[in-house]
Amino acid sequence: MSENTTELPVVVIGAGPAGLAAAAHLVERGLEPLVLEAGPVAGAAVREWAHVRLFSRWGEVVDPAAEKLLAPTGWVKPAEDTYPSGGDWAEGYLQPLADVLGERVRCQARVTGVSRTGRDRIVDADREAQPFVVHYENADGREQRVLARAVIDASGTWSTPSPAGGSGLAALGEKAAADRIAYRVPDLKDPATRVRYAGKRTAVIGSGASAFTALAYLADLAKSDDGPGTHATWILRRGISGSTFGGGEADQLPARGALGLAAKAAVDGGYADAVTGFRTDAFERDGDGRLVLVGEDGRRLDPVDEVIVLTGFRPDLSFLDELRLGLDERLQAPVELAPLIDPNQHSCGTVYPHGVNELSHPEKDVYLVGMKSYGRAPTFLAMTGYEQVRSIAAALAGDREAAERVELALPETGVCGGAGLFDEPEPAEETGGGCCAAPATLTIGGAPASSGGC
Repeated sequence: MSENTTELPVVVIGAGPAGLAAAAHLVERGLEPLVLEAGPVAGAAVREWAHVRLFSRWGEVVDPAAEKLLAPTGWVKPAEDTYPSGGDWAEGYLQPLADVLGERVRCQARVTGVSRTGRDRIVDADREAQPFVVHYENADGREQRVLARAVIDASGTWSTPSPAGGSGLAALGEKAAADRIAYRVPDLKDPATRVRYAGKRTAVIGSGASAFTALAYLADLAKSDDGPGTHATWILRRGISGSTFGGGEADQLPARGALGLAAKAAVDGGYADAVTGFRTDAFERDGDGRLVLVGEDGRRLDPVDEVIVLTGFRPDLSFLDELRLGLDERLQAPVELAPLIDPNQHSCGTVYPHGVNELSHPEKDVYLVGMKSYGRAPTFLAMTGYEQVRSIAAALAGDREAAERVELALPETGVCGGAGLFDEPEPAEETGGGCCAAPATLTIGGAPASSGGC
């Protein structure tokens, strides 16, 4: 990289938790960040789930370098053992951090492409000596570009939720049924949204924390004065096992464990019925306009009024097409990171802290961080993103020792239930070793269900 290139800013895509933390670490290292945020304000994606409470405490969602940057402003960190909502996180931390960074953060700047100056992805000659060129659009559609010494993509996956179809494509009729389908956890405190679900039958598709939250919200609505008749049909692509509801009381993040227990209570209390081994193939309408879900195996479920699809998210890689990324063919995550988070292999949700080594690509000095680094894999923690950007900032500053040093201990989920995508035959019984504790037994609606092993 030429001397002129090293004086350019590091462009950070996205002013969410990981992007703003990256900027804070770069500033701490004496490097100049430029954060490009597609939304109108910092933390725009987080604000869209403002009503959802995090399962991490305040002490676990504030980046150390960001806290140092905020301290001179008189910012006071909220009580460490309390749990913020998405709205609390955005207003109480992300916005003040963006304010401190000032003109280093540009909102309503949607990145449309990243490349090397004068080099498409084919050209080898003198490639690494060329700065990156980042194209973006302002709110009025004006095109702009900026040169960068490095690019950190922290744009997340919020804008690209996965569809209901079990094949990874939209199910037949899914687009036509868009008026009855939501892809986010609904805000049932909003009067208009509450009316939409009150007294209705709603299918919830998914098996992660978002699905747990939606089931708990719908159960609470069913118990309220304006919610009689509210009922959920919980659709899982796998069967129910001891790992289905997470780690429960064994989870080192108690609020995360409580989510699974709340979902179990919704099923046990009769507010939700679980349909297992169902992979959605089509949406049809009955004579009353309600939706009938049809499975790949031909099963047809009872009609529902609404559907909430919570099958995860996927990265938007379209604007990175001219860069040479090394991505796993399954997860679309960096190839060195993918084996640690692949749900085909395990569902532990526990990943050792990682940084520049696992996040590097054939294209030097470009990094995917935060949720986007996980590709299609689930269970990402803010703490993981903070450790990622700390390591990358150190590497960009030339401090390789600090970049490769681990400065974080991550909490465990308390559960590891074998391959996380399909039910598989139980392995032969083993004694000791392995990545899992002994199989647990969980009672679901009166029937015991054993967890799988690794």
